[in-house]
Amino acid sequence: MPQDAQDDAEPSEELTTPSNSDPAPDGGLRAWLVALGAASTAFACLGLTNSFGVFQSYYATQLLSSSSPDAIAWIGSLSTFLQFAFGGLAGPLFDRFGPAWIIRPAAVTYVLSIFLLSLCTQYWHFMLQTVLSGLSMAMLQFPAFAAVSQYFDRRRGAALGLVLAGSSVGGVVFPIALSRMLNGSNPVSFAWTVRIMGFVVLPLMVFACLTIRARLPPRRTEFFILGAFREARFLGLVAALFLGFLGMMTPMFFLPTYAVSKGMEPALAGYLSAILNAASTFGRVIPGVLADKYGRLNIFALGSVATGVVVMCMNSATTTAGLIGYSVAFGFASGTIISGATTAFSICTDDMRNMGTYMGMGLAVGSLAALIGPPVNGAMLEKYGGFLEVSIFSGVMCLAGGVVAFGTKAATKQGLFGRV
Repeated sequence: MPQDAQDDAEPSEELTTPSNSDPAPDGGLRAWLVALGAASTAFACLGLTNSFGVFQSYYATQLLSSSSPDAIAWIGSLSTFLQFAFGGLAGPLFDRFGPAWIIRPAAVTYVLSIFLLSLCTQYWHFMLQTVLSGLSMAMLQFPAFAAVSQYFDRRRGAALGLVLAGSSVGGVVFPIALSRMLNGSNPVSFAWTVRIMGFVVLPLMVFACLTIRARLPPRRTEFFILGAFREARFLGLVAALFLGFLGMMTPMFFLPTYAVSKGMEPALAGYLSAILNAASTFGRVIPGVLADKYGRLNIFALGSVATGVVVMCMNSATTTAGLIGYSVAFGFASGTIISGATTAFSICTDDMRNMGTYMGMGLAVGSLAALIGPPVNGAMLEKYGGFLEVSIFSGVMCLAGGVVAFGTKAATKQGLFGRV
Protein backbone atom coordinates (compact mmCIF):
# COMPACT_ATOMS: atom_id res chain seq x y z
CA MET A 1 0.00 0.00 0.00
CA PRO A 2 1.37 3.49 -0.84
CA GLN A 3 2.46 5.55 2.13
CA ASP A 4 -0.19 8.27 1.49
CA ALA A 5 -2.97 5.72 1.39
CA GLN A 6 -1.64 4.10 4.51
CA ASP A 7 -1.69 7.44 6.33
CA ASP A 8 -5.30 8.05 5.26
CA ALA A 9 -6.50 4.60 6.32
CA GLU A 10 -8.87 4.28 9.23
CA PRO A 11 -7.13 3.27 12.45
CA SER A 12 -7.57 -0.39 13.26
CA GLU A 13 -9.56 -1.66 16.22
CA GLU A 14 -6.32 -2.72 17.90
CA LEU A 15 -5.18 0.93 17.83
CA THR A 16 -8.41 2.43 19.15
CA THR A 17 -9.56 -0.13 21.70
CA PRO A 18 -7.85 0.06 25.11
CA SER A 19 -5.72 -2.94 25.95
CA ASN A 20 -4.99 -4.44 29.33
CA SER A 21 -1.57 -2.78 29.28
CA ASP A 22 -3.15 0.70 29.09
CA PRO A 23 -3.42 2.33 32.53
CA ALA A 24 -6.90 2.65 33.98
CA PRO A 25 -8.12 6.27 33.97
CA ASP A 26 -8.81 6.20 37.73
CA GLY A 27 -11.44 8.89 37.23
CA GLY A 28 -13.19 10.99 34.62
CA LEU A 29 -16.82 11.31 33.58
CA ARG A 30 -17.14 7.88 31.97
CA ALA A 31 -15.49 6.08 34.90
CA TRP A 32 -17.67 7.77 37.52
CA LEU A 33 -20.83 7.21 35.48
CA VAL A 34 -20.02 3.50 35.42
CA ALA A 35 -19.44 3.60 39.19
CA LEU A 36 -22.73 5.44 39.71
CA GLY A 37 -24.58 2.93 37.55
CA ALA A 38 -23.02 0.09 39.56
CA ALA A 39 -24.03 1.84 42.79
CA SER A 40 -27.60 1.94 41.47
CA THR A 41 -27.60 -1.85 41.06
CA ALA A 42 -26.14 -2.28 44.56
CA PHE A 43 -28.81 0.04 45.97
CA ALA A 44 -31.62 -1.89 44.29
CA CYS A 45 -30.29 -5.42 44.82
CA LEU A 46 -28.15 -5.67 47.94
CA GLY A 47 -30.14 -2.85 49.54
CA LEU A 48 -33.32 -4.88 49.35
CA THR A 49 -31.51 -8.06 50.41
CA ASN A 50 -30.10 -6.24 53.45
CA SER A 51 -33.67 -5.45 54.47
CA PHE A 52 -34.63 -9.07 54.97
CA GLY A 53 -34.59 -8.62 58.74
CA VAL A 54 -37.82 -6.63 58.38
CA PHE A 55 -39.33 -9.31 56.17
CA GLN A 56 -38.16 -12.05 58.59
CA SER A 57 -40.00 -10.39 61.47
CA TYR A 58 -43.14 -9.72 59.39
CA TYR A 59 -43.27 -13.23 57.93
CA ALA A 60 -42.85 -14.75 61.40
CA THR A 61 -45.81 -12.82 62.83
CA GLN A 62 -48.09 -12.44 59.79
CA LEU A 63 -47.81 -14.23 56.47
CA LEU A 64 -45.84 -17.33 57.56
CA SER A 65 -46.60 -17.50 61.28
CA SER A 66 -46.97 -21.29 61.10
CA SER A 67 -43.38 -21.70 59.82
CA SER A 68 -40.35 -22.06 62.08
CA PRO A 69 -37.63 -19.35 62.27
CA ASP A 70 -35.12 -21.51 60.39
CA ALA A 71 -37.66 -22.25 57.61
CA ILE A 72 -38.30 -18.52 57.14
CA ALA A 73 -34.56 -17.81 57.26
CA TRP A 74 -34.13 -20.15 54.28
CA ILE A 75 -35.96 -17.59 52.12
CA GLY A 76 -33.45 -14.84 52.84
CA SER A 77 -30.41 -17.10 52.85
CA LEU A 78 -31.40 -18.64 49.51
CA SER A 79 -31.69 -15.14 48.03
CA THR A 80 -28.25 -14.16 49.31
CA PHE A 81 -26.77 -17.45 48.15
CA LEU A 82 -28.20 -17.28 44.63
CA GLN A 83 -27.19 -13.69 43.94
CA PHE A 84 -23.58 -14.66 44.69
CA ALA A 85 -23.67 -18.27 43.45
CA PHE A 86 -24.88 -17.27 39.99
CA GLY A 87 -21.97 -14.85 39.98
CA GLY A 88 -19.90 -17.89 39.03
CA LEU A 89 -21.71 -17.66 35.69
CA ALA A 90 -22.26 -13.88 35.50
CA GLY A 91 -18.56 -13.05 35.98
CA PRO A 92 -17.25 -15.18 33.07
CA LEU A 93 -20.15 -14.00 30.88
CA PHE A 94 -19.07 -10.40 31.48
CA ASP A 95 -15.43 -11.16 30.70
CA ARG A 96 -16.45 -12.93 27.49
CA PHE A 97 -19.29 -10.75 26.16
CA GLY A 98 -19.32 -7.45 28.09
CA PRO A 99 -22.13 -6.08 30.29
CA ALA A 100 -24.81 -4.80 27.90
CA TRP A 101 -26.61 -8.00 26.91
CA ILE A 102 -26.32 -9.42 30.43
CA ILE A 103 -27.55 -6.42 32.40
CA ARG A 104 -30.51 -5.44 30.22
CA PRO A 105 -32.53 -8.68 30.43
CA ALA A 106 -31.54 -9.09 34.08
CA ALA A 107 -32.91 -5.62 34.89
CA VAL A 108 -36.28 -6.50 33.34
CA THR A 109 -36.40 -9.84 35.14
CA TYR A 110 -35.47 -8.31 38.51
CA VAL A 111 -38.22 -5.69 38.40
CA LEU A 112 -40.67 -8.43 37.36
CA SER A 113 -39.57 -10.61 40.30
CA ILE A 114 -40.33 -7.81 42.78
CA PHE A 115 -43.87 -7.40 41.45
CA LEU A 116 -44.31 -11.18 41.60
CA LEU A 117 -43.34 -11.08 45.28
CA SER A 118 -46.42 -8.96 45.93
CA LEU A 119 -48.55 -11.92 44.81
CA CYS A 120 -46.91 -14.50 47.10
CA THR A 121 -49.03 -15.98 49.89
CA GLN A 122 -47.56 -19.42 50.59
CA TYR A 123 -44.09 -20.60 51.56
CA TRP A 124 -43.31 -22.25 48.22
CA HIS A 125 -44.37 -19.05 46.42
CA PHE A 126 -41.66 -17.13 48.27
CA MET A 127 -39.04 -19.77 47.50
CA LEU A 128 -39.79 -19.74 43.75
CA GLN A 129 -39.72 -15.95 43.66
CA THR A 130 -36.37 -16.01 45.44
CA VAL A 131 -34.84 -18.15 42.69
CA LEU A 132 -35.90 -15.66 40.01
CA SER A 133 -34.74 -12.59 41.92
CA GLY A 134 -31.44 -14.24 42.97
CA LEU A 135 -30.51 -15.06 39.37
CA SER A 136 -31.44 -11.56 38.23
CA MET A 137 -29.40 -9.87 40.97
CA ALA A 138 -26.30 -11.91 40.13
CA MET A 139 -26.53 -10.95 36.46
CA LEU A 140 -26.84 -7.30 37.46
CA GLN A 141 -24.20 -6.99 40.17
CA PHE A 142 -21.19 -8.95 38.94
CA PRO A 143 -20.93 -7.28 35.52
CA ALA A 144 -21.35 -3.92 37.28
CA PHE A 145 -18.58 -4.57 39.83
CA ALA A 146 -16.23 -6.01 37.20
CA ALA A 147 -16.81 -3.02 34.90
CA VAL A 148 -15.85 -0.61 37.70
CA SER A 149 -12.63 -2.59 38.31
CA GLN A 150 -11.59 -1.93 34.70
CA TYR A 151 -11.79 1.86 35.16
CA PHE A 152 -9.90 2.10 38.45
CA ASP A 153 -6.51 0.82 39.64
CA ARG A 154 -4.91 2.96 42.37
CA ARG A 155 -8.38 4.01 43.54
CA ARG A 156 -10.07 0.66 43.05
CA GLY A 157 -10.76 0.07 46.73
CA ALA A 158 -12.29 3.51 47.13
CA ALA A 159 -14.36 3.16 43.95
CA LEU A 160 -15.75 -0.26 44.87
CA GLY A 161 -16.36 0.96 48.41
CA LEU A 162 -18.45 3.82 47.04
CA VAL A 163 -20.30 1.41 44.76
CA LEU A 164 -21.11 -0.94 47.62
CA ALA A 165 -22.10 2.03 49.74
CA GLY A 166 -25.10 2.13 47.42
CA SER A 167 -26.26 -1.11 48.99
CA SER A 168 -25.98 0.46 52.42
CA VAL A 169 -28.01 3.48 51.36
CA GLY A 170 -30.60 1.09 49.94
CA GLY A 171 -30.40 -0.80 53.21
CA VAL A 172 -31.41 2.42 54.98
CA VAL A 173 -34.19 3.47 52.62
CA PHE A 174 -35.88 0.09 52.18
CA PRO A 175 -36.11 -1.00 55.86
CA ILE A 176 -37.50 2.38 56.94
CA ALA A 177 -40.04 2.38 54.12
CA LEU A 178 -40.98 -1.25 54.73
CA SER A 179 -41.30 -0.79 58.48
CA ARG A 180 -43.40 2.35 58.11
CA MET A 181 -45.74 0.73 55.60
CA LEU A 182 -46.03 -2.71 57.20
CA ASN A 183 -45.93 -1.81 60.89
CA GLY A 184 -47.05 1.82 61.01
CA SER A 185 -50.22 3.22 62.60
CA ASN A 186 -51.96 3.01 59.19
CA PRO A 187 -50.36 -0.09 57.68
CA VAL A 188 -50.28 -0.67 53.94
CA SER A 189 -51.00 -4.15 52.63
CA PHE A 190 -48.01 -6.40 51.98
CA ALA A 191 -48.85 -6.55 48.27
CA TRP A 192 -48.83 -2.78 47.76
CA THR A 193 -45.80 -2.31 50.00
CA VAL A 194 -43.79 -4.58 47.71
CA ARG A 195 -45.18 -2.97 44.55
CA ILE A 196 -44.05 0.44 45.76
CA MET A 197 -40.56 -1.02 46.18
CA GLY A 198 -40.77 -2.22 42.59
CA PHE A 199 -41.59 1.27 41.33
CA VAL A 200 -38.59 2.63 43.27
CA VAL A 201 -36.27 0.06 41.67
CA LEU A 202 -37.48 0.59 38.09
CA PRO A 203 -35.72 3.93 37.29
CA LEU A 204 -32.53 2.68 38.95
CA MET A 205 -32.46 -0.26 36.56
CA VAL A 206 -32.97 2.04 33.57
CA PHE A 207 -30.05 4.22 34.71
CA ALA A 208 -27.78 1.19 35.19
CA CYS A 209 -28.56 -0.09 31.69
CA LEU A 210 -27.63 3.28 30.19
CA THR A 211 -24.36 3.87 32.07
CA ILE A 212 -22.53 0.60 32.71
CA ARG A 213 -19.98 -0.08 29.96
CA ALA A 214 -16.79 -2.14 29.75
CA ARG A 215 -13.47 -0.37 29.14
CA LEU A 216 -11.49 -3.36 27.90
CA PRO A 217 -12.34 -5.69 25.00
CA PRO A 218 -13.69 -9.13 25.92
CA ARG A 219 -11.21 -11.95 26.37
CA ARG A 220 -11.40 -15.01 24.12
CA THR A 221 -9.70 -17.59 26.32
CA GLU A 222 -11.29 -20.28 28.49
CA PHE A 223 -14.72 -19.50 29.94
CA PHE A 224 -13.97 -20.55 33.54
CA ILE A 225 -10.44 -20.09 34.87
CA LEU A 226 -10.25 -23.36 36.77
CA GLY A 227 -6.54 -22.91 37.37
CA ALA A 228 -7.50 -20.34 40.01
CA PHE A 229 -8.43 -23.21 42.33
CA ARG A 230 -4.78 -24.29 42.27
CA GLU A 231 -3.59 -20.87 43.47
CA ALA A 232 -2.98 -20.62 47.21
CA ARG A 233 -3.91 -16.95 47.50
CA PHE A 234 -7.23 -17.46 45.69
CA LEU A 235 -8.13 -20.50 47.79
CA GLY A 236 -7.17 -18.71 50.99
CA LEU A 237 -9.28 -15.69 50.10
CA VAL A 238 -12.27 -17.88 49.24
CA ALA A 239 -11.94 -19.80 52.54
CA ALA A 240 -11.76 -16.53 54.51
CA LEU A 241 -14.80 -15.20 52.69
CA PHE A 242 -16.72 -18.43 53.35
CA LEU A 243 -16.10 -18.21 57.09
CA GLY A 244 -16.91 -14.49 57.14
CA PHE A 245 -20.22 -15.02 55.35
CA LEU A 246 -21.06 -17.89 57.69
CA GLY A 247 -20.84 -15.58 60.69
CA MET A 248 -21.83 -12.10 59.55
CA MET A 249 -25.40 -12.90 58.47
CA THR A 250 -26.71 -13.41 62.01
CA PRO A 251 -27.41 -9.77 62.98
CA MET A 252 -28.57 -8.96 59.44
CA PHE A 253 -31.29 -11.60 59.65
CA PHE A 254 -32.11 -11.82 63.36
CA LEU A 255 -31.37 -8.45 64.95
CA PRO A 256 -34.98 -7.14 64.62
CA THR A 257 -36.31 -10.46 65.94
CA TYR A 258 -33.83 -10.35 68.83
CA ALA A 259 -34.81 -6.75 69.61
CA VAL A 260 -38.51 -7.67 69.75
CA SER A 261 -37.66 -10.51 72.15
CA LYS A 262 -36.08 -7.86 74.42
CA GLY A 263 -39.28 -5.81 74.48
CA MET A 264 -38.70 -3.38 71.61
CA GLU A 265 -41.73 -2.41 69.52
CA PRO A 266 -41.78 -4.16 66.10
CA ALA A 267 -41.94 -0.83 64.23
CA LEU A 268 -38.87 0.47 66.09
CA ALA A 269 -37.06 -2.87 65.70
CA GLY A 270 -37.47 -2.55 61.95
CA TYR A 271 -35.41 0.65 62.07
CA LEU A 272 -32.42 -1.28 63.43
CA SER A 273 -31.78 -2.68 59.95
CA ALA A 274 -31.75 0.90 58.62
CA ILE A 275 -29.34 2.02 61.35
CA LEU A 276 -27.11 -0.98 60.68
CA ASN A 277 -26.97 -0.24 56.97
CA ALA A 278 -26.41 3.48 57.53
CA ALA A 279 -23.31 2.65 59.58
CA SER A 280 -22.31 0.13 56.92
CA THR A 281 -22.06 2.98 54.41
CA PHE A 282 -19.05 4.34 56.29
CA GLY A 283 -17.84 0.79 56.88
CA ARG A 284 -17.57 0.27 53.13
CA VAL A 285 -16.23 3.62 51.99
CA ILE A 286 -13.62 4.33 54.68
CA PRO A 287 -12.01 0.84 54.65
CA GLY A 288 -12.04 1.00 50.83
CA VAL A 289 -9.97 4.18 50.92
CA LEU A 290 -7.65 2.66 53.56
CA ALA A 291 -7.31 -0.53 51.50
CA ASP A 292 -5.72 1.40 48.62
CA LYS A 293 -3.11 2.77 51.03
CA TYR A 294 -2.49 -0.07 53.49
CA GLY A 295 -3.38 -3.17 51.48
CA ARG A 296 -6.67 -4.67 50.36
CA LEU A 297 -6.16 -8.05 51.99
CA ASN A 298 -4.95 -6.39 55.21
CA ILE A 299 -8.16 -4.36 55.58
CA PHE A 300 -10.35 -7.35 54.70
CA ALA A 301 -8.64 -9.46 57.39
CA LEU A 302 -8.93 -6.74 60.04
CA GLY A 303 -12.59 -6.22 59.17
CA SER A 304 -13.34 -9.93 59.60
CA VAL A 305 -11.71 -10.00 63.02
CA ALA A 306 -13.54 -6.85 64.14
CA THR A 307 -16.87 -8.24 62.89
CA GLY A 308 -16.30 -11.46 64.82
CA VAL A 309 -15.75 -9.57 68.06
CA VAL A 310 -18.88 -7.46 67.55
CA VAL A 311 -21.09 -10.43 66.63
CA MET A 312 -20.14 -12.25 69.83
CA CYS A 313 -21.37 -9.24 71.82
CA MET A 314 -24.90 -9.28 70.37
CA ASN A 315 -26.45 -10.97 73.40
CA SER A 316 -25.07 -8.19 75.61
CA ALA A 317 -27.25 -5.52 73.98
CA THR A 318 -30.49 -5.59 75.96
CA THR A 319 -31.76 -1.98 76.09
CA THR A 320 -32.99 0.27 73.30
CA ALA A 321 -29.86 2.43 73.51
CA GLY A 322 -27.67 -0.67 73.59
CA LEU A 323 -29.36 -2.19 70.55
CA ILE A 324 -28.98 1.02 68.56
CA GLY A 325 -25.32 1.29 69.51
CA TYR A 326 -24.80 -2.35 68.63
CA SER A 327 -26.39 -1.81 65.19
CA VAL A 328 -23.94 1.02 64.50
CA ALA A 329 -20.91 -1.03 65.60
CA PHE A 330 -21.89 -4.11 63.61
CA GLY A 331 -22.83 -2.10 60.52
CA PHE A 332 -19.44 -0.39 60.39
CA ALA A 333 -17.41 -3.55 61.03
CA SER A 334 -19.32 -5.87 58.70
CA GLY A 335 -19.25 -3.38 55.84
CA THR A 336 -15.58 -4.21 55.44
CA ILE A 337 -16.19 -7.88 54.65
CA ILE A 338 -18.15 -7.56 51.40
CA SER A 339 -16.36 -4.47 50.08
CA GLY A 340 -13.00 -5.80 51.27
CA ALA A 341 -13.46 -9.19 49.65
CA THR A 342 -14.65 -7.69 46.36
CA THR A 343 -11.54 -5.52 46.21
CA ALA A 344 -9.18 -8.22 47.48
CA PHE A 345 -9.90 -10.51 44.53
CA SER A 346 -7.88 -8.08 42.39
CA ILE A 347 -4.70 -9.46 44.01
CA CYS A 348 -5.38 -12.77 42.25
CA THR A 349 -4.89 -11.51 38.68
CA ASP A 350 -2.95 -8.83 36.83
CA ASP A 351 -5.32 -8.98 33.84
CA MET A 352 -8.47 -7.02 34.61
CA ARG A 353 -10.26 -8.87 31.79
CA ASN A 354 -10.28 -11.84 34.20
CA MET A 355 -11.58 -9.88 37.17
CA GLY A 356 -15.23 -10.79 36.64
CA THR A 357 -14.38 -14.49 36.50
CA TYR A 358 -12.21 -14.47 39.62
CA MET A 359 -14.74 -12.42 41.56
CA GLY A 360 -17.68 -14.51 40.33
CA MET A 361 -16.09 -17.88 41.10
CA GLY A 362 -14.82 -16.77 44.51
CA LEU A 363 -18.07 -15.25 45.69
CA ALA A 364 -20.02 -18.21 44.28
CA VAL A 365 -18.14 -20.58 46.59
CA GLY A 366 -18.38 -18.16 49.52
CA SER A 367 -22.12 -17.85 48.98
CA LEU A 368 -22.61 -21.42 50.21
CA ALA A 369 -22.01 -20.05 53.69
CA ALA A 370 -24.70 -17.42 53.19
CA LEU A 371 -27.06 -20.25 52.26
CA ILE A 372 -26.47 -22.44 55.30
CA GLY A 373 -25.60 -19.82 57.95
CA PRO A 374 -29.01 -18.26 58.73
CA PRO A 375 -30.92 -21.58 58.76
CA VAL A 376 -28.29 -23.06 61.08
CA ASN A 377 -28.73 -20.03 63.34
CA GLY A 378 -32.51 -20.43 63.17
CA ALA A 379 -32.22 -24.10 64.14
CA MET A 380 -29.93 -23.21 67.06
CA LEU A 381 -32.38 -20.54 68.14
CA GLU A 382 -35.26 -23.01 68.07
CA LYS A 383 -33.26 -25.63 69.99
CA TYR A 384 -31.70 -23.43 72.69
CA GLY A 385 -34.36 -20.71 72.87
CA GLY A 386 -31.82 -17.88 73.11
CA PHE A 387 -29.27 -15.94 71.12
CA LEU A 388 -26.14 -16.60 73.19
CA GLU A 389 -25.14 -19.78 71.34
CA VAL A 390 -25.99 -18.20 68.01
CA SER A 391 -23.83 -15.12 68.60
CA ILE A 392 -20.86 -17.15 69.87
CA PHE A 393 -20.95 -19.55 66.91
CA SER A 394 -21.24 -16.74 64.35
CA GLY A 395 -18.57 -14.59 65.99
CA VAL A 396 -16.06 -17.44 66.06
CA MET A 397 -16.65 -18.07 62.34
CA CYS A 398 -15.85 -14.44 61.50
CA LEU A 399 -12.74 -14.51 63.68
CA ALA A 400 -11.58 -17.67 61.91
CA GLY A 401 -12.12 -15.95 58.56
CA GLY A 402 -9.90 -13.08 59.63
CA VAL A 403 -7.15 -15.46 60.74
CA VAL A 404 -7.30 -17.30 57.39
CA ALA A 405 -7.16 -13.98 55.52
CA PHE A 406 -4.01 -12.98 57.43
CA GLY A 407 -2.51 -16.40 56.66
CA THR A 408 -3.29 -15.96 52.96
CA LYS A 409 -0.80 -13.11 52.85
CA ALA A 410 1.99 -15.69 53.12
CA ALA A 411 1.09 -16.88 49.60
CA THR A 412 1.68 -13.44 48.08
CA LYS A 413 4.93 -11.84 46.89
CA GLN A 414 4.81 -9.30 49.72
CA GLY A 415 4.71 -12.02 52.38
CA LEU A 416 2.95 -12.21 55.72
CA PHE A 417 3.99 -8.72 56.85
CA GLY A 418 3.68 -6.95 53.50
CA ARG A 419 1.16 -4.39 52.28
CA VAL A 420 -1.18 -6.64 50.29
